[in-house]
Amino acid sequence: MEKLSAIGMENAQRQMLQDMQRMVTSTDSIQETASPYRSVTNNGISTAPNISFSHVLEDALNKVNNIQVSASNKQTAVDMGISDDLSTTMLESQKASVAFSALVQVRNKLTTGLDDVMNTAL
Repeated sequence: MEKLSAIGMENAQRQMLQDMQRMVTSTDSIQETASPYRSVTNNGISTAPNISFSHVLEDALNKVNNIQVSASNKQTAVDMGISDDLSTTMLESQKASVAFSALVQVRNKLTTGLDDVMNTAL
């Protein structure tokens, strides 16, 4: 397996984020709703606002992107000698790595799910 350099990994991550952004824009027409919170009134009717799948996905992408930008900024500061906080920089780098790995796993699950739906006989 080919090793990726830091620049190659950055390009791979950027490409992955662009692919995920394209997926978000293509899901805007889908009216699926997802709500992590359900509040129920006395008469049993849910009062939680409807949240679209594309907005949830876009929010997750933005959070991962912000984590990666923060880690990159801290790494740049350490590299340039502006900061000497190596431990926080390494923690941010690991957070970004874990967040990106989780994002890749979600993408793979979504792709597998979409393939399963597309291959379902009607």
